[in-house]
Amino acid sequence: MKLMMRICGLPLLAICLCAGIVLSATAQTKPAAPKVRSELIVSTDWLAKNLSNKNVFVLHVTSNQKAYEAGHIPGARFLNLGELLATREGIANELPPVEQLQKVFAAIGIGNEGKIVLYGDNNGLAAARAFFTLDYLGHGNRAALLDGGLEKWKSEKRDVQTQAAVTTAASFTPRLRPEVLVKLSAMRDLSWVAANVADGNVGILDARPEEQYVGAANTRTGHIPGAANVYWMKHLTSASDLTMKPASELQKMFAEAGLKPGQKVVTYCNTGMQASHAYFTLKYLGYDVSMYDASFSEWSKAEGTAVVSGKK
Repeated sequence: MKLMMRICGLPLLAICLCAGIVLSATAQTKPAAPKVRSELIVSTDWLAKNLSNKNVFVLHVTSNQKAYEAGHIPGARFLNLGELLATREGIANELPPVEQLQKVFAAIGIGNEGKIVLYGDNNGLAAARAFFTLDYLGHGNRAALLDGGLEKWKSEKRDVQTQAAVTTAASFTPRLRPEVLVKLSAMRDLSWVAANVADGNVGILDARPEEQYVGAANTRTGHIPGAANVYWMKHLTSASDLTMKPASELQKMFAEAGLKPGQKVVTYCNTGMQASHAYFTLKYLGYDVSMYDASFSEWSKAEGTAVVSGKK
């Protein structure tokens, strides 16, 4: 009987060992790469074919109305970038009150349905900031950036108009997503995790130029501890070709900077403008992303926050 129990026990032991190996391997399996959200970018060809579609709303985002009046995509509505920004406690480019944002979009005829296509100033920064604002308001899932912007549209000899679009006020309902906005208190904790926990589930991305990220020793310049650096202009093909780089190239670039699939990623810059483009790009690539809007302007002045200089 004892002999039989030994013999019968061997297969069971082998099964248990194999199961342990499988479970261990499963636990170590890397998360799959996020799925690219291709609907967040539209081409000039797509837009040209959909200009007459009543469910497509094109917004020219700029703080300079004269630039809009000088020539815009036919039917595009003027969205004043300045109305999407506020200064709070000395920090520029913060989100205004929700009631103000609601009125801004309602006044230019943006309701609760339809595709919103964004383009604008500063190599796409203005459009990206408008996207972040719409995402915060719960309407980001129906917004997209025009790949290459007005610059590409004009380079293809497509029509522009100088007459302002005729709009009728609409009912715009905010559906707030406060989780996309990170405050200082939460950023302290996220920074600690990113800086101290190997293979942590938090990534922090500084969207500023490298020289600002590096800073100088013995000063309050540099970056938030744990942050990686990818300058937002690197998302674009070049300074003269403002189309986005291929998704595979962008994924590789962020991976080389240290971001990992499955991480919660927080973007920041100086005042939330450059970080908006990083926010959009990571959202497009399928990451779970949020933004520290007050960014380094607040962090560098806050009591008890560390600042790191150097590339590492």
